[in-house]
Amino acid sequence: MTVDQRTITNPPALHDPTPFGYSHATSAPGELVFIGGQYASDATGAPVHPGDFAAQVDLAFDRLRSALEGVGLGYEHVVRLGTFIVDHDLGRLEILGKALRTRFGDRLPAQTLSGVASLALPGMLFEVDAVAVRP
Repeated sequence: MTVDQRTITNPPALHDPTPFGYSHATSAPGELVFIGGQYASDATGAPVHPGDFAAQVDLAFDRLRSALEGVGLGYEHVVRLGTFIVDHDLGRLEILGKALRTRFGDRLPAQTLSGVASLALPGMLFEVDAVAVRP
């Protein structure tokens, strides 16, 4: 599947979500692939970059890319993201939006962002999971 095979839908009856880093809906032909939560971790799974939200976001998306590549896919195959932010605020939303635009351009997947009190391990500030479509 190429990027052009995904259908991005942002109905005019809804607000424009792209400044916030997502689309209202995406669809694509093919088989669904579910990628579990990825976060900024070292080779042992220990969280890294404590206190540096931007660095954690970038590394979590690198880990997501690796997970996608492990099943023969890339960012262009992602149709949905789930993002989890500890102590969510507008500054962190801006960092996430920039990271999403860097990776997805103007073809943003559907996304649900959850502000949370904590994540699985101490020091984790961000986690992302994904649904992708195999052509």
